[in-house]
Amino acid sequence: MIKVKEKISGCFASLKGAQMFHRIRGFISTVKKNNRSVFEELRNAIRGKVYLPEIIGC
Repeated sequence: MIKVKEKISGCFASLKGAQMFHRIRGFISTVKKNNRSVFEELRNAIRGKVYLPEIIGC
């Protein structure tokens, strides 16, 4: 996903912006891999109910 962002804007404005982008994209990627609604889980995260997937096989 870093390449997509770089192609769109050319770069990140700051290190903090890059870190925030990666944290959000990582969350969205995890939600998709667990067949959850991205919109619903983002809304829940904003409300303080963050989705934590179950870890199987560890």
